[in-house]
Amino acid sequence: MNPPAGEGGPLGPLGPLGPLGPLGPLGLRLFVAEPLLAAGADIALPEGPARHVMVRRLQPGDTLHLFDGASGVEWPAEVLAITRRGVRVRLGTAARPAAAAELPIAVTLAFGMPANERADTLVEKATELGAAALQPLTTERTVLRLAGERAERKRAHWQAIAAAACEQCGRARVPVVHGVRELGPWLVEAAAHRSAVGAQAKPPGYLLSTAPEAAPWRSTWPASARATQVVLLSGPEGGFSAAEHQQACDAGFATTSLGPRILRADTAPLAALAALALSL
Repeated sequence: MNPPAGEGGPLGPLGPLGPLGPLGPLGLRLFVAEPLLAAGADIALPEGPARHVMVRRLQPGDTLHLFDGASGVEWPAEVLAITRRGVRVRLGTAARPAAAAELPIAVTLAFGMPANERADTLVEKATELGAAALQPLTTERTVLRLAGERAERKRAHWQAIAAAACEQCGRARVPVVHGVRELGPWLVEAAAHRSAVGAQAKPPGYLLSTAPEAAPWRSTWPASARATQVVLLSGPEGGFSAAEHQQACDAGFATTSLGPRILRADTAPLAALAALALSL
């Protein structure tokens, strides 16, 4: 059953959108890592999105939405042909802004990498919660150690997870997953940048901390409402060492606490991101 008008209903000449359920209220949404700029263009989908169309068993005449992850808009499209060689679609006559799915400020989530599959989940959920960029960090207590080609493969893997999460949650801007960095040098660069842009322009930085002197989040988040960018810094399993904690403070990060409970390395940054999003 198609959704009623006003809730993801008819889409002009392309017909009704997909039903509620696995495809979401706006039908099947696919990330295409190429600019989609020409209204009415007839294009061949890249291998990944084409395979997705086939798996979903779409047919010629069915509709879907495409987004390039950077422009912030999505294009309605109609399936023209599905063959062994691929899938061709025609873009609609106008792109639709997807700004409502974005936070009003750009949040960079910098995190000490959790072990096993927890980092995958963290990237996925942070994307769903609106993070604009993700910075994985290696710290003194980080269990997951990545470098060289292995680190780049993992970054690409996380970037793909972020794109898939955008397909599901309705965002049209895919967060940038930066390459893995050592915490120390990253903090040095962050401090230099904050100093260079000046006191008025510098983005607020918050260090999630269990230290007794850390201010409750209710008293620190309001400052972010006046900013255009915010950086959240969260530690690995076992937290930051005392030296790392001090270095972050020296780099300009304000300590803030999410409460008396000790949260896992993959829980704390998501709780902070959700709290920040709800306060805006």
